[in-house]
Parts: sequence; C-alpha cells; structure tokens
Amino acid sequence: MSSKILNKFLNESIADLKERGMYNEIDPVQGANGPQINIDGKQLINLSSNNYLGLATDERLKQVAKEAVDTHGVGAGAVRTINGTLDLHVELEKRIASFKGTEAAISYQSGFNCNMAAISAVMNKEDAILSDALNHASIIDGCRLSKAKIIPFNHSDMEDLRQKAKEAVESGQYKKIMVITDGVFSMDGDIAKLPEIVEIAEEFDLITYVDDAHGSGVLGKGAGTVKHFGLQDKVDLQMGTLSKAIGVIGGYVAGKQNLIDWLKVSSRPFLFSTAVSPADAKASTKAIELLMESTELHDRLWENGRYLKEGLKKLGFDIGNSETPITPCIIGDEKKAQQFSKRLFEEGVYAKSIVFPTVPRGTARVRNMPTAAHTKEMLDKALQIYEKIGKEMDVI
Repeated sequence: MSSKILNKFLNESIADLKERGMYNEIDPVQGANGPQINIDGKQLINLSSNNYLGLATDERLKQVAKEAVDTHGVGAGAVRTINGTLDLHVELEKRIASFKGTEAAISYQSGFNCNMAAISAVMNKEDAILSDALNHASIIDGCRLSKAKIIPFNHSDMEDLRQKAKEAVESGQYKKIMVITDGVFSMDGDIAKLPEIVEIAEEFDLITYVDDAHGSGVLGKGAGTVKHFGLQDKVDLQMGTLSKAIGVIGGYVAGKQNLIDWLKVSSRPFLFSTAVSPADAKASTKAIELLMESTELHDRLWENGRYLKEGLKKLGFDIGNSETPITPCIIGDEKKAQQFSKRLFEEGVYAKSIVFPTVPRGTARVRNMPTAAHTKEMLDKALQIYEKIGKEMDVI
C-alpha cells in the first residue's frame, strides 16, 4: 500500500511548482544530440546542448568507440580498485594530465561525482570552504558532504573573498581552508577571476579548487580556464567533465601526483562505483587528442558564439555579461521565460528556459549554447525566430 502522506506531499509539491512556472518538462530527443535535433517528429535548431565542439556526433570518436567495444566489451566489469581499471582508463588519465598541464589525473563517472568525491576526500569537519555564491549545485553538495564549514562569498567579489579568508584564518578554528569556484559560470557565462583568487590563496595559504566543467574545451585554446590564465602551477585541484566540450561522459580531477594517489584510495565514487565504459574512455581520449592537435573546433565555437551574441544584442535582448559562448536571454519572470521557450519550440528553436532554483528568482532566462557544429544559416534562422517572438511578447 502506498503512503498517503507521500502521495499528498508529491501531488501538492508538483502542483505548486507548476503554479509558479518552475516545473520542468523533459523532452526526449529522437536521434543524436547535434546542432539540429528531432523532438516529437519536429526538427529544431538546438541551442540547449553542452556539446560545445560538436564532438558528441563526431565520426572519429564514433569509430574509436566502436573499436573499443570490440576489443574491451561494453562495460568495465568492476570498480576501479578491484579489476575495473582497464588500460584504456590509464591511457585516458595520462592524456588528461598532459592536456591540463598537471602531474597526474583521475577519472570518474561524471562531473557531479568528481565534486562529491574530491571535496569530501580532501576536506572534513575540522576545515572550512570559501565558496562562490553562484557555484554549481554539485560543488554545493560536495561541500556539504565534506562536513566542512561552508563560507559563501559574494559572486566574483574579491574584496569579500579576501575579508572572509582573513577572518577564517585569524579565527584559528580550521586546519585547512579551501577556496572553490567554477571556472566558467554556466548560467551567466562569466569567467572566474582566477588571478585574483590565486593571489588571495597564496596570501592566506588556501587550497585552490577550480570546477572547469564549462571552461575545458572552451577557454585556454581548449585546455580550460586555468590554462587561459597560465595558472597550471598555482591551482591545486582542476576538475572537469568529459560530457560537455569533450562530447562523451565522465569527469576528472587533475593535479599533483600525491593528490591523485590520495583520491584513488579515499574518494568514495572511485572506490564504490564501476568505471566508465571502454567506449567512453576511448572516445574521450580521442577527443582530447583532437583538441591538443588543433584549435579549429575551439575557434569555430567562439566565432559562432560571437555571431549569435552580437545578433541577439542588436535585436535588443538582455544577454547579461557573458564572456563566453554561453548566451542568456534574461526575461525575468519565470512564467514568461517558460512561455518564451515554448514559443521558440513552436517556431523551430530548442532553447530551454532556466528558472529558480537554478537561477535566482526574478532572473529567469532562456539560455543559448551555440556550438562549433552550427552553421551561419542555422544561427540566422534562430535570430529571425528570436526577433519574431521577442516583439510578439514585448521582450524587445
């Protein structure tokens, strides 16, 4: 018999989200997630994918993934610490370390797993974590899991960070103090002030942690936010995903050899969850090799990002202060943002609305993610549709 209390809670909570325009409908994609997608038999220009470089459908990655299935099977067969570490995982981690400019790297099943794993393996209840107020949910959850004291600082506010670091150090309460930030903030597209963060970290002897999920493949000619600022030797933990610009699935942490050795014996997702599949490991390795060989895809991504950003701004949309190809169109009202996204869908553009709690109340937006795989014709058509709906709904 199902619980009446549970059913009441679920029904009331879902109804409340729908009433406030905060209930998210999931749209299954039929086929591959490329620059154009099919949903319910309708072809749409896709501006909601994290597949920044178009590698999720790249023929070179597909070929090596198929070969890996033939040689290594469809699954790793065990956790990494028993006999689930295949030669393909070792090869991938060596390539990641070279790509990120570190001594070593460790791979995980997802980017979310990385933050749950690494933060809690390094920090504990005797420590404190200075966390940017707009950090990703996985960072927040990783910090909570560590049981360290979480001290948020105002988004990219270096004066606030310095003051709170000073107070934390002078309190004498904590054995270790970490400062953690996204490299690129996924909702607004702005870049962390890493040089200033590193300067403050050196002043107060803070551990530095950068979540570069949206920076890897995008900044630093592809190598990420840390490389963008030339700080490979100054950042203790570089975390990234293999599921956005890399186009596959998984995540990693890169850093000193002793850090990686520690994570291999202490981070719970590594110890207790089966490794990524052979095909995923091989495809990720190939993607990283392509990025190390050429900046062609990176350059095309930025060209398309600038083109779409300039077009939307010229039309009169509020695109915030994005410094990367991530381009929000800030609507404000949650219900209006969802209606705007719905109208885009009806006209042939797939761009999801982002509402609270993903972004603060009153800052609902439609987020656009141009990729290297989009053509100018696709972007021009999307801009025409944006203009039509923007005028129709009095947004521009």
